[in-house]
Amino acid sequence: MTDTTSAPGSLITLDGQIQWAGLLLGPTTPFQIDRDGLTGWADLPALDAADADRPTAHGAWPGARWARPRVVTAGVWLLPDAAPGAPGELLDAFVRATGTGTDDAEQWLAVRLHGRTTAVRARIAQRAVPTDRRFTTGGATRVTVQWTATDPRRYEPQEQSVSLALPRYGAGLGYPLGYPLDYGAPASGGSAVAVNSGSVATCPRVEFTGPVTRPRLVNHTTGRVLEYDITLAADDRLTVDVQEGTVLLGGRASRLYTAAPGSSPEQSFVLSPGENRLDFRAPDGDPAAAARLSWRSAHL
Repeated sequence: MTDTTSAPGSLITLDGQIQWAGLLLGPTTPFQIDRDGLTGWADLPALDAADADRPTAHGAWPGARWARPRVVTAGVWLLPDAAPGAPGELLDAFVRATGTGTDDAEQWLAVRLHGRTTAVRARIAQRAVPTDRRFTTGGATRVTVQWTATDPRRYEPQEQSVSLALPRYGAGLGYPLGYPLDYGAPASGGSAVAVNSGSVATCPRVEFTGPVTRPRLVNHTTGRVLEYDITLAADDRLTVDVQEGTVLLGGRASRLYTAAPGSSPEQSFVLSPGENRLDFRAPDGDPAAAARLSWRSAHL
């Protein structure tokens, strides 16, 4: 039952199964989900609204709305008859997987329903294990476990990516002129479409690689721009984590201060649901320079 990959839901094979911290719950396992199933998984989380009351009129001015953390609760039956070993070993495995961990970091909680697996990054918020007579005599018991996902979006497990090279421009008119005129090859490259197949905006990770000076990435769908006043050598990598709002050179050194005056705040450079039209440009760069986006489609 140990997860050997970092992909969320890699152990899931059947509808109704849940994967958490390398532990598989649900059909074909000794950890059966109660008939009430999960609560909070497909619900819309509570919303924080920035509405402002109208001082001289009815109602309020509508402001931005943001979802609060997602809280997911499940009732799970521990059934020792369905697993090898003693009932205590089954309980130990469950307790180990549903503890607070050593670094308190979030992990993937993945659920498959009707053929579709989605996942959130979460931490254990609560665990209740009744040690009643039924458990004492037979080892079976109904436990309750609760997770909190600080990011309420449910992500598709497959990470998508797209790479953009700088555009290559045609040679233009040749002299002496001949007729009919040959205007040369049109510009090519530098553009791509990133598709977020979910229902809510998702945060990509953007990597600029050189050789390039002042790389600029535009999302024409949202109108947002990332541009940095920096020169990248061939082996340099500038990584923008939109979720965290960081800009790192080589994965370590912050280069947030190199953001150009026209650059958007990093955390606003999201991919909207549907198609996002992207352009990669720079005043100077090599054909080997690139901008690479990676993301997971998200649902709320």
